[in-house]
Amino acid sequence: MAQLEIRLSGFGGQGLITAGIILADAAIREGKQAVQSQSYGPEARGGASKAEVIISDTAIDYPKVKEPSVLLAMSQEACDKYLESLRDDGILIIDSYYVKKVPETRARVYSLPITELAREKLGKVIVANIVALGATVEITGAVGQGTLEEAVLSRVPGGTEELNRQALAIGFQLGRKQLEK
Repeated sequence: MAQLEIRLSGFGGQGLITAGIILADAAIREGKQAVQSQSYGPEARGGASKAEVIISDTAIDYPKVKEPSVLLAMSQEACDKYLESLRDDGILIIDSYYVKKVPETRARVYSLPITELAREKLGKVIVANIVALGATVEITGAVGQGTLEEAVLSRVPGGTEELNRQALAIGFQLGRKQLEK
């Protein structure tokens, strides 16, 4: 891997900043270089939010994502706002529950029922971010599954470890199914 620039985007309250922190943590656990940054609108919940993670085997010269190779869009607004910066040969992962209209793109598009599965299989949409993280890692190979699980379990609230482990497994399976198509 040269350098992987990932933007996780959606609306405030979806846990994407937490997902970005976990992803950077997992990369560091693997001995890779990682930088994580975040931004969100003035509203804590509902406003646009994004977390950016750069993962590299070598030193990272600039800590901001300029042209992401991976874009996770968990809201229509995020998809519309950030798609133009995605590399032509990039990967777009969308949550089909919230993103109904996919703009035209040359990127590879994976439309996944992330929030829907979190609700149906786990009864909690609050872990949709972990489902999304599992799918993103499975599709991109950014970090290993075991390392990501360690990072998730070290950062989730006590008592939610099993729920988050299940959410991650659903995400890995979702990503795997996409790759098999």
